[in-house]
Amino acid sequence: MRLRAPSHYEFATLTDLCMRSKAVWGYPPDMLEAFRAELTISEDDAATDMIVVADDIRGVAGVVQVAIDGETAWLEKLFVEPARLGEGTGQMLYVWACRIAQDAGAKDLVIDCDPDAMKFYMRMGAERDGEAESASISGRMLPRLVHRLHPLSRD
Repeated sequence: MRLRAPSHYEFATLTDLCMRSKAVWGYPPDMLEAFRAELTISEDDAATDMIVVADDIRGVAGVVQVAIDGETAWLEKLFVEPARLGEGTGQMLYVWACRIAQDAGAKDLVIDCDPDAMKFYMRMGAERDGEAESASISGRMLPRLVHRLHPLSRD
């Protein structure tokens, strides 16, 4: 498995991966469609945020997007191809997200996550830190998690 930057021609394919991955939680089609804008990966995202794709000989396995705002990093997206769940891709992408956030000087990685994904993030070291309103559906509250990042030594 390798991690690499997305190619400009992959944004639609990566958005489709995010949609398929979100669908594993059993959302009805109309709700999935409401998530589309939030799950879209665009050229603008690649210009402002850090995005990495995990792939191997079988193709794209997952994608992660991290935004940095001073000492806070935001996990914007972390999605794994449904057929590839359980292979460790999510863990690898999450570790990358934490490391890239640390390298950028962030002290915290904030995750406004799908309720069904909360257990994964907590297993990875994130802690519950309240709620946040969904960017897709007004009034829908999501768990907010924070992963406290250890400062890097600069020796």
